[in-house]
Amino acid sequence: MKKLFLFAGIALLSFNAHAQEENKGLEGTWWAAGQVSFSSQKTGDAKTTSNMILPIVGKFISPSVTVGVGLGTINGKTDNGFAITSETNTIVIKPLIRKYWNISGGLFFYGQAALPIMFGKDKIADSKTSSFALEVAPGFDYIVNKWLTVETSFTIFNVGTSTSTPNIGEKTTTFGFNANPMNSVGDRELGNLQVGVKFLF
Repeated sequence: MKKLFLFAGIALLSFNAHAQEENKGLEGTWWAAGQVSFSSQKTGDAKTTSNMILPIVGKFISPSVTVGVGLGTINGKTDNGFAITSETNTIVIKPLIRKYWNISGGLFFYGQAALPIMFGKDKIADSKTSSFALEVAPGFDYIVNKWLTVETSFTIFNVGTSTSTPNIGEKTTTFGFNANPMNSVGDRELGNLQVGVKFLF
């Protein structure tokens, strides 16, 4: 009888451990994503180029909540055909948090809040800029396998402020709410759909 109780106790402990592991989901899992872009526009002798690199790394702090931060740069140059009129270098810091809800199987809906912050400098205009914003974006995330997910999102709310401070003259501060959204990469207009992948490890 003692052996039976011992066996039942071991089985129960194993079941509980397995159940706890199942409930943990992705808790403790790290992930990596990001954005890379390059654009070039030429009209006659005038040319404008820009590039952006924004890697993002995060970790699931619970089965349904993850936090992350992006750190990258945006660079741009404008040449009117006679001289370079603008050459900007911007540092981007983007902390974010997501809450997930399971729809079915590997398909999840999430809500994301991000606080993109940018600090930049225009070498030609000899001016500095700083931008701060709050961005809210829902999306869908599908877990393909244990190391890859495919996700899509669109911005529904964006508010922020931007300040330009020239070396000579007064600074200019602008505020944007929805109609003229401010963001960390300059390409997330309200409603624009983005699709990407996320790596789990």
